Amino acid sequence: MSTQRLSSTQLLEKLISFDSTSRNSNLPLIDFIQEYLAGFGVKSTRVDYEKDNKTNLYATIGPDIEGGVVLSGHTDVVPVDGQDWSNDPFGMVEHDGRLFGRGACDMKGFIAVALAAVPDFVAQDLKRPIHFAFSCDEEVGCTGVRPLIDHIIDEMPKPGMVIVGEPTLMKVVDAHKGACRFKTTITGHEAHSSCTHLGVSSILVAGKMLNEIDRIAEDYRQRGDSSGRFDPPYTTVQVGMIEGGTANNIIPGKTTFDWEARMLPEHSLEELTSRISAFSKTLEPEMKAISEKAGIKTSVENAIPGLAAQEESPAEVLALHLAQANGTQAVSYGTEAGLFQRAGIPAIVCGPGSIEQAHKADEYVELSQMQQCETFMQRLTHHCTT
Repeated sequence: MSTQRLSSTQLLEKLISFDSTSRNSNLPLIDFIQEYLAGFGVKSTRVDYEKDNKTNLYATIGPDIEGGVVLSGHTDVVPVDGQDWSNDPFGMVEHDGRLFGRGACDMKGFIAVALAAVPDFVAQDLKRPIHFAFSCDEEVGCTGVRPLIDHIIDEMPKPGMVIVGEPTLMKVVDAHKGACRFKTTITGHEAHSSCTHLGVSSILVAGKMLNEIDRIAEDYRQRGDSSGRFDPPYTTVQVGMIEGGTANNIIPGKTTFDWEARMLPEHSLEELTSRISAFSKTLEPEMKAISEKAGIKTSVENAIPGLAAQEESPAEVLALHLAQANGTQAVSYGTEAGLFQRAGIPAIVCGPGSIEQAHKADEYVELSQMQQCETFMQRLTHHCTT
């Protein structure tokens, strides 16, 4: 079986045409990639995240041995709801040296370039394997890639390194913050609003919790960033959503709020959760004096580990060579690189496009960035044949 060679631009147009918003199935897109790879004789394996709905894809070109390079990217995109697009977000448009469409830079551009290089990878006598790891549900917390990483570690020859193709303007990123999402639920005790002594206002308790979170955020600002590499130069904490109360004349019985921390690699999740737990315990005795059912619960909804800099790691050395870069950078957004690193596989982030264009209306990637990534892949081919 053979497949017609397609350019990275043609492949990007095809990938964008799939509405792979995280709430949707990514199976049609994976079907296309799997068929495309099979056309060049490349076998691939699906690792399901949600059976018959969401899946990941892993493929290897070259020898079936340990080592080699994983090219990692996510297939899902963020919603376009409420955004004012100039054109159909799922119909790619080329204009003024830019390719517009949802996922153009985040991060179907990288996947398109990697797929466009498949004929060259296949044609060469690779001494080191090149792997593809295309995952689902990255945009909702890097959840889909986790079973894929487990599969790679448990079932496949261990790769030597991972290059995650998130948009970095083709600069080499060796460190990024972690992202932790929390939900705090305050259970109060309802009563008539004239009888405040008989109730526990979950909203007022939530206010005290929010003040503590603000104090924690300020403490992190004061502690700063010992590496001096991140912008903003500290761990950030913010509250995104809050809901509570029934009516103005009812003491609110339940309030919930969702919040997050973007943590420097040097800061631990345990430190933050311990502080929140300790503060909650100072509030609960007064609440329980009114009702034993009253209390405060904070749960970790999702945690993406940061990527810690590992100077002279195999991933860093190779990526600097492939990108023809003199140094590395750090970013504040998260990727699956930290999960690969935690699994014992050195990881780096380097891909076409700017994160400033991601998640916005009229998202785009510069053609020049795609071309730089193509050159990157050409150098990777040479590296894996020597």
